[in-house]
Amino acid sequence: MTVDTLASILPLNTILHGDCVDHLRALPDRCVDLVFADPPYNLQLGGDLRRPNQSLVDAVDDAWDQFSSFADYDAFTRAWLTECRRVLKDTGAIWVIGSYHNIYRVGAALMDLGYWILNDCVWVKANPMPQFRGVRFTNATETLIWAKKSRDQKRYTFHYHAMKALNDGKQMQNVWRIPLCTGAERLRLPDGSKAHSTQKPEALLRRVILSSSSPGEVILDPFFGTGTTGAVAKKLGRYFIGIEADAGYVALAQARIDAITPAEIEDTSALAEDRRRLPRVSVGQLIAAGYLRAGQMLYSRDRTHQAALDARGRLMAGGDPRSIHQLASALLGVPNFNGWDYWFYEAESGMLESINALREQYRQGNGLNRHG
Repeated sequence: MTVDTLASILPLNTILHGDCVDHLRALPDRCVDLVFADPPYNLQLGGDLRRPNQSLVDAVDDAWDQFSSFADYDAFTRAWLTECRRVLKDTGAIWVIGSYHNIYRVGAALMDLGYWILNDCVWVKANPMPQFRGVRFTNATETLIWAKKSRDQKRYTFHYHAMKALNDGKQMQNVWRIPLCTGAERLRLPDGSKAHSTQKPEALLRRVILSSSSPGEVILDPFFGTGTTGAVAKKLGRYFIGIEADAGYVALAQARIDAITPAEIEDTSALAEDRRRLPRVSVGQLIAAGYLRAGQMLYSRDRTHQAALDARGRLMAGGDPRSIHQLASALLGVPNFNGWDYWFYEAESGMLESINALREQYRQGNGLNRHG
């Protein structure tokens, strides 16, 4: 199906304002390739949440997260999941993310409605909010359920080799250590407060979209919020359809997506290759070839952390030199983290660019993307 044909029947790259079930019912059957849903958690907070010093915690207490009962929440869940299954192509799949408050109810509804669960993935937050009352374990995870449309479905998209390439040549596991959305990526209101209480990091959506869709495909997000799905879809060469009930979020999401520049659009074609036999490339090789230089600063995506490269490709940050992986893991407080995904350099434009992209340029320039 051509782009013009798609655009004639679908609101591509559009944010639909209003009730998600109503808008889903207006879409044709079997029209989208992937659904990503971040539905209300139904936290059922009974009052203000305060720290030990009695200061107020900025918790999820929005009207959109409040339901009168579990039965009401379950009926809502079944309604939108039913419509999502209808609009999914027969080769399509869905991802749903949630906390312990709702994900088990959502999982049961998925199974009851005929979806077939492929994986659960656990998002481990490298910097979770503390458990202020000290009466439970710190909630440091959320769960993503990945499901195909039906048990009998023969085909669905999974870019195994892309995931392996993103994991430094190792098979990607279902435990994903990714920091919360912070720094410049976090959208804020003029008074400095968070624009959305549960904005997801782009790194999380990047992994979902890269693993389960291909360039030119259509991704539906029925709870669009401030547009993380749309922003990442645009950067990865996918189309999106967003549905959002809050007019304020619609405006923020549209401005965010409109601000994405052509320089931010990624060519991810190389990730789809089987890269098991490709030679490894080190940071030291990039320095020797002039892609990076000794003394150059590398930054985390939000510029919260920075470190200087030495001539051997190690990072100096107030202590002994460490590899890009060791320092990233230490800063995030996790046992292991792929430094190629964590560190960025400042391009001539002043924008941060991934060192992983430099590694791909080096491979291409030296003929290292050809299999032996």
